[in-house]
Amino acid sequence: MLQELTLAQWRILKDRGELVTVDVRSPSEFHSATIPGSVNIPIFDDEERAEVGTLYAQVSVEAAKERGLELVSAKLPRFIKEFSALPGKKAVFCWRGGMRSKTTATLLSLMGMSAYRLSGGYRAYRQWVVQQLQQMEYRPRLVVLHGNTGSGKTEILRRLQAKGFPVIDLEAMAGHRGSVFGDIGMQAHNQKMFDALLYEQMWSTREQAVVVLEAESRRIGKIVLPDLLVKQREEGLPLSIELPIQARVQQILKDYQPWEHPNECHKAFQLIRSRIHTPVAREIQDGLDKGEYEHVVELLLLSYYDPKYTHASLQSGKEPHCTIQAQTVEEAFQQTEQFLEKAIIQQRKERKKG
Repeated sequence: MLQELTLAQWRILKDRGELVTVDVRSPSEFHSATIPGSVNIPIFDDEERAEVGTLYAQVSVEAAKERGLELVSAKLPRFIKEFSALPGKKAVFCWRGGMRSKTTATLLSLMGMSAYRLSGGYRAYRQWVVQQLQQMEYRPRLVVLHGNTGSGKTEILRRLQAKGFPVIDLEAMAGHRGSVFGDIGMQAHNQKMFDALLYEQMWSTREQAVVVLEAESRRIGKIVLPDLLVKQREEGLPLSIELPIQARVQQILKDYQPWEHPNECHKAFQLIRSRIHTPVAREIQDGLDKGEYEHVVELLLLSYYDPKYTHASLQSGKEPHCTIQAQTVEEAFQQTEQFLEKAIIQQRKERKKG
């Protein structure tokens, strides 16, 4: 018997850790955007999906169903084996809660395995995420890390997360570092996947006293932040990180590893070359050609990124709540950790008063 599961019911079971969510769409659909944490066991691969879709559109529904049945029958043992390897209850979904998820849930039921079908499929989940990012109540006080390019904000954020502090890593969710060089060595996510990742992280941290994130612009690559988060970030505690120029250069080299991506570095530089004083731009281009990346990074910071950051800071008119001055990222991390421990205690006291 087919068991339907609403999104509200799915949320409860997922939060309890009682459910494995399975995306039965094709691999390309899964890699484009999916429900975070789901596994992909496709009922059709990309070529099979295209074939069945063509029959549906150009021949008939019956012809598409017959061909689909042939394809599923041939892979049934492997398909069932993959599901058998998953622990506990399972919820399957396809694009809109149609034939693919219905067929999967029915087959699993016939094999004695309990499986729910997520009502409305991925489309309903996507609509739900968009709605939640517009109106969800998010209680934590945000601590927002500011600082010049290369100040180690992302590394500090990830070290904090490794130690159990609640964070929202916007760059990881976007698959982009935010600058013109930001997609180098990264796999960018589309807006759908970013929104889903953001919502799931905001949901999981919604009762925390304090959550940490970076002071990204409203746009990260092609991704746009939701108004709800932008507004709450503006009301957060700004924490500024200051490091010496050489420490910042080394951090950027560590993060970007430009020697692994010389062509991408050349291409990205051309997008901003006209905004840099001509003699300096020529020196940067020469350094890129020779692979003198340490010198290139320092020139880019001094001639482009630092002035840009200073201008943006003056435009915002917002002073940092606290400034951390350190010689290394490790020192900055330790001071940030101490700041957060105090901020968490303070925020919890304020909640009790409220």
